[in-house]
Amino acid sequence: MLMQASKTLHMYITLLSTLIMVTTKIAAYTLPVLPYPSDGLEPVISKETIKNHHGKHLAAYVNNLNKLIPGSEYEGLLVEEIVQQAPDGPIYNNAGQVMNHRLYFEQFVPASQYKAPGGRLTNAINYHFGGMETFKRQMTDAAMNVFGSGWVWLVADTEGRLLIVTESGGGNPWRRGQKPILSIDCWEHSWYLDYAFDKRAHYEGLWNIINWEVIENRLPM
Repeated sequence: MLMQASKTLHMYITLLSTLIMVTTKIAAYTLPVLPYPSDGLEPVISKETIKNHHGKHLAAYVNNLNKLIPGSEYEGLLVEEIVQQAPDGPIYNNAGQVMNHRLYFEQFVPASQYKAPGGRLTNAINYHFGGMETFKRQMTDAAMNVFGSGWVWLVADTEGRLLIVTESGGGNPWRRGQKPILSIDCWEHSWYLDYAFDKRAHYEGLWNIINWEVIENRLPM
């Protein structure tokens, strides 16, 4: 009796361990927690847009990735590794959008807590773009020129140069060895609810809620 009970207990422990492992693998990617309340970016980005953009669109990419990864060669990899390695297709698209949105939502701060960019970042922007206002205008113009869905990024290349690049769909410059530093989401769901056809007003408003400390910390050392 004792031996049978021991075997039964061992079987249940093994089964439980297997279930935990499977659950861990399937749920490896989670929805990032916002570093501010859902209404914290108003009036630039409304609570309703945050709820839809973060709570529905990004959540869908996370859920899709968790369905696609188990059993694939990318199982257990970080999102950044998947973006680097996966070819065009559903896995890359969803991993790219998870990475894109995580960087996007982390770069903001409520307008009441806004602080001007620090010296190291300002010096880098001045050196590569000739001034902060010139840089902002170039980023905004690049976003206005995106046809359809995509992203505009401030990146650092392998030599440390700062560049403005455009990615279509869910693309991320990390795939090409460029370090993403700051982004503008040009997908319609990021601005249409608040601004209708005036997307330039949205893009220009973003500069009032950028957390420049986060951006500076993303600069290569």
